[in-house]
Amino acid sequence: MEQFTVNGEFIELMGLLKALGIAETGGHAKHIVDAGIVYRNGQIETRRRAKLVKGDVLLIEDLKVELI
Repeated sequence: MEQFTVNGEFIELMGLLKALGIAETGGHAKHIVDAGIVYRNGQIETRRRAKLVKGDVLLIEDLKVELI
């Protein structure tokens, strides 16, 4: 499991995808979210600008990321 440090209260899902290098652009990040392959705490996350907070666990295909 990879860990990602959240600076501040939250990070938006599309921003996290870009920060992790999963998405190269905002358009690519939208496509990933729209494809329904992003799970947040065991539930599919379809909100592109979902505010992710410390303690959230994301699963994107075979990559698991914990926000700290």
